[in-house]
Amino acid sequence: MPIHLVPPTLALDVITVEVIRSALESLAEQMTDTMERTSYSLLLKEGKDCSSSIFDVSGRLVAEGANIPVHLNALGPCLRAMLQEHIPASDMKPGDIILTNDPYVGGSVGAHHTSDFIVYHPIFLGGKLIGFSTIFAHLAGSGGNDPEGWHTTIFEEGLRIPPIKLFNEGVLDEQLFKLILANTNSPYEQRGDILGQVAGAKVGSNGFLALVEKYGLAAIDEAIDSQIAYAERRTRSYIAQVADGRYCAETTLLEDGSMCGPVKLALAVIVAGDEITFDFTGTDASVAGPINCPMSATISASLFGLLSLLPIDIPKNEGSSNPVHIVAPEGSLVNPRFPAAVYQRMAVTHQIVDLVFEALAPAIPAAVVANSCGMVYCVASAINRESHPDGGDVSGRRGWGNGAGPSVGGLGARATKDGLTGMPGWITNVASTSIESSEVEGPVRYLRKELRPGSAGPGQYRGGLGVILSWQALGHAVRFSHTSQRSVNAPHGLFGGGSGGVSRWVINEGTHAEHLLPNQAGPTLDLEFGDTVTFYAPGGGGYGDPLKRESARVARDCHLGYIDAEQAEADYGVILTVDGQVDESQTASLRSSRTTPSAPPIFSASVTADNLERRTIT
Repeated sequence: MPIHLVPPTLALDVITVEVIRSALESLAEQMTDTMERTSYSLLLKEGKDCSSSIFDVSGRLVAEGANIPVHLNALGPCLRAMLQEHIPASDMKPGDIILTNDPYVGGSVGAHHTSDFIVYHPIFLGGKLIGFSTIFAHLAGSGGNDPEGWHTTIFEEGLRIPPIKLFNEGVLDEQLFKLILANTNSPYEQRGDILGQVAGAKVGSNGFLALVEKYGLAAIDEAIDSQIAYAERRTRSYIAQVADGRYCAETTLLEDGSMCGPVKLALAVIVAGDEITFDFTGTDASVAGPINCPMSATISASLFGLLSLLPIDIPKNEGSSNPVHIVAPEGSLVNPRFPAAVYQRMAVTHQIVDLVFEALAPAIPAAVVANSCGMVYCVASAINRESHPDGGDVSGRRGWGNGAGPSVGGLGARATKDGLTGMPGWITNVASTSIESSEVEGPVRYLRKELRPGSAGPGQYRGGLGVILSWQALGHAVRFSHTSQRSVNAPHGLFGGGSGGVSRWVINEGTHAEHLLPNQAGPTLDLEFGDTVTFYAPGGGGYGDPLKRESARVARDCHLGYIDAEQAEADYGVILTVDGQVDESQTASLRSSRTTPSAPPIFSASVTADNLERRTIT
């Protein structure tokens, strides 16, 4: 019999509510831990490209295992669309497990692309549905024949699976599973990953039931209601302290004209009382390419931009999103219609986050972050039976990726800190896989993985440094796909901070066959055994006037090789002696001779809002 430690008719005290909240959040983390430890593919077992959430019976977000920000806040809309359009709650039974990877559930609020599989595990207490445990994971071999290639429709991006029961009352549908695995070039890895995903979802279901047994369902429901109300109240309080107004920013994607570019992404952040609206009106229509962003990813990126600015002690649940509204014109780059391709939607989500920060900079200057490196896709594969006799996928190919985590580069500086260096962008947060594991997985030798000197945007707080990543193919019939950002529009700074370095791709650098790829994105290229690819990742933008940076910190950056003496003088007005020390008198003279710009008029509004409770992103 269930043990009710708290009488269900009594209001819970705040300590019990907090204990239950912490237990639910811990449970969500256990779900992702289970997925990582039981999965087969490198991107999951080392990259940790998966996330989890727990929902109540009405589909409200209760707790999340926040590995990958772009996964989260997408599971709720997909769940509600699934219940309304595909599998109603009345058709669910204990032991059912539902699977989908279709971006076009409920319009475009499903999975972000066909490699993202979502598992929903309905949680039953006896015969009563009381909630859902869910896991969102990027699975190997699910993106069609050329995952990071330049697709023009969703039909090129692999098998689409609408919400469907993979397990019926605890029994695996073997025929359905065979069908799914017959449509991947990595059936061994994908089988293990899907079953790992199921295991993680079961951990969530079992753990939730254990909490219900300990506290009683009424107590759990009351604690959930209390935490959602608390998160909404705190979020509304924060928004209400931001000056009402319409804050705008825009940028271009594929700005070098590659493929279907350039295309415009426009955002207006409208603050009205204790509510906030992200309005993408003015954004260009969807394109004949894979950078279109499903509404589910647009929701995730917009909410991440706001939630990153909130005090860190506000719980991340349904209440955090209740004051938020998103306007995304149907058929646009941020809400495409079927059958638009969407595989590289991260090109948009990275820019959405930067635009949120940039737009809100005049209102909450101490909370925002300068521009970051943006998205990077670098994927290759080849065949080499000598070095990898077992092959990889069914064609014998073995693949490798960035070798440093997707979208790795320099992140933007903040009001009180330098930007992070050599890191995946905010919305990605995938762990950087090791060079050694990449070389074990595929026929490749990595030649360089190092910080990129001079790439950080100067400022009172400088941006993070980009990286230089170089590899040599040791297989035959090499196929190489690439897409990056910030090759023309540099990651610019805020409040006088300078821009970070731009990206570039070089084939066979340092040889007679060296050539620079003309565009940041393009169709899949064929390379030869021994060819090399070198990528120069962008650095982050700076924050504040570079002439206000402490001269000792400039000297330290020079000592570490981040900049050279010439850059110290040109960007920071700091003169160094031959032994790397600051020449104080010459530095003071040089800095005083330069006009220190006042806050540049790059914004349409300015608000001090010194009473705001702020947190910078870490």
